[in-house]
Amino acid sequence: MIDSDGFRPNVGIILTNGGGKVFWARRIGQDAWQFPQGGIDANETPQEALFRELMEEVGLEPHHVEVAGSTTRWLRYHLPRHLIRRHRKPLCIGQKQIWFMLRLVGCESDVRLDRAERPEFDDWRWVDYWRPAREVVFFKRRVYRRALRELAPLAFPDGVPEPPAMPERRRRSGRRRRGDSGIA
Repeated sequence: MIDSDGFRPNVGIILTNGGGKVFWARRIGQDAWQFPQGGIDANETPQEALFRELMEEVGLEPHHVEVAGSTTRWLRYHLPRHLIRRHRKPLCIGQKQIWFMLRLVGCESDVRLDRAERPEFDDWRWVDYWRPAREVVFFKRRVYRRALRELAPLAFPDGVPEPPAMPERRRRSGRRRRGDSGIA
């Protein structure tokens, strides 16, 4: 399902352990780490997609987690040109995501990366809250920072730690982003 602007609706999942750490998973057969995420099927709500993806990718059921909250709006990212599948219709240029903050209330042993027919991840670990925004593939970094920043008060009710400085990735070409005048 692709919207009229070319974005695929998706959910992102930030799973916390209650101690300032977040669930960080390695994509199967790659040295690429990310939060669990996945597409929203037709006639499926974001919360229904959240629980389906949580089961498929992490093996957790609704009673293993507590939903702390979600982002208030869609967060979007564009795919790099080389990842856009131009032969497909409708054309998907990126994803728009609703991000959910979850707390693990079950046991770590409840995490099962092998519950899906085709597993997405082959390893996982708890990492410091802001680390994923530095380590995720470059085109998702801005969305990760925005989701982590918006949802941080849910993970740190006694005060949000300051995120480390994370420079933006510079574009290689001289092209400007839409709405960017090029004036510093």
